[in-house]
Amino acid sequence: MEWKQLPLGPLQTNAYVLFDENKDAVIFDPGGEGTKLNTLLEAEGLTPKAILLTHAHFDHIGAVDDVREFWNVPVYIHHLEKDWLPDATKNGSALFLGNDAITARDADFLIKEEGKLDIGTFSFEVFETPGHSPGSVSYYLKEVGIVFSGDVLFAGGIGRTDLPGGSYEVLLDSINNKLMELPEETVVACGHGPVTTISNEMDSNPFLRGI
Repeated sequence: MEWKQLPLGPLQTNAYVLFDENKDAVIFDPGGEGTKLNTLLEAEGLTPKAILLTHAHFDHIGAVDDVREFWNVPVYIHHLEKDWLPDATKNGSALFLGNDAITARDADFLIKEEGKLDIGTFSFEVFETPGHSPGSVSYYLKEVGIVFSGDVLFAGGIGRTDLPGGSYEVLLDSINNKLMELPEETVVACGHGPVTTISNEMDSNPFLRGI
């Protein structure tokens, strides 16, 4: 399997495209520029099978409907944020973008608990990793050694916790008890900025010292 990182949308949020040898693909957090993303998928000969959202903040959902409608694929999100996609106040776009608020239709599938999630040839372990937002989840693909963590953990940083539903203590608990338990060589596909590894963050992330 292979993957691509694509910064998209008003905050250049990282979308990720994961694809197998048959060119079937899963899209993570399409934050904006739906036409650009769909064009790239077509050019690469990829066939999306699903959109997986790590959480429902506006900068991660801007192209959800463009991609969903173009490819006729389902959208997955944690049940605690099931109302956020169509609600500009809950997803934060009303506060940060005003009249340019971002919304999307309701998700097709709700993630209600941790565990295995199979989509075609893709088999993920889903971890509940709240703290940045109440319904933040991380998708771990063991066979590739990568976790798609959204805004939970960054290279040298952690997600902000000053938005509604955020908690610094809960976020550190999620990182410590979920992500830091993964193999040290695991690649962390962050929601913003460069990718990193569990090992790098164990050794150098200033927010995790003493954990």
